[in-house]
Amino acid sequence: MKYILLIFTLLFFSACSIKNYEHTQTKIITIKSPKMKFSDAGYLRNSSDAIELELFMAGKNIEKISVNHLICTSGGCMSKSGFNKEYLNGAYPDDTLQNILLSRAIYGGANLSKTPDGFSQSIKNEHVDISYKVDSSGVYFKDRKNSIIFNIKDIDE
Repeated sequence: MKYILLIFTLLFFSACSIKNYEHTQTKIITIKSPKMKFSDAGYLRNSSDAIELELFMAGKNIEKISVNHLICTSGGCMSKSGFNKEYLNGAYPDDTLQNILLSRAIYGGANLSKTPDGFSQSIKNEHVDISYKVDSSGVYFKDRKNSIIFNIKDIDE
């Protein structure tokens, strides 16, 4: 009986941990921040409630970043504000990484300018100096004040 209970428990918990993502895209990803430096291929997967960024270097998986209600890396899980403070900048809104990965406006759409194939934003205050552009060629985010860059392009570009 205890073996049946053990098998049932394992199956239950393993089923809960498997994510079925609706969209998977192969991208060329460049990330530069004080704590993270990466430039190579990666997979961007998402569903309506979760995002996963899997980073590869020379064909080897080196990092997986999962965004849900928490942000999880190989170093563990933390709140979105905790991730911003540790990996990006504590002044960023909690949903900044999620919006960049999903090509959405940041900072609640502040200073948004529509372009023929996307949009751009320029946000400058005492904590940040951000240029953010989303178009058919990809996503480009640069914070000059904090030396942070995200550049995400389709693999066939």
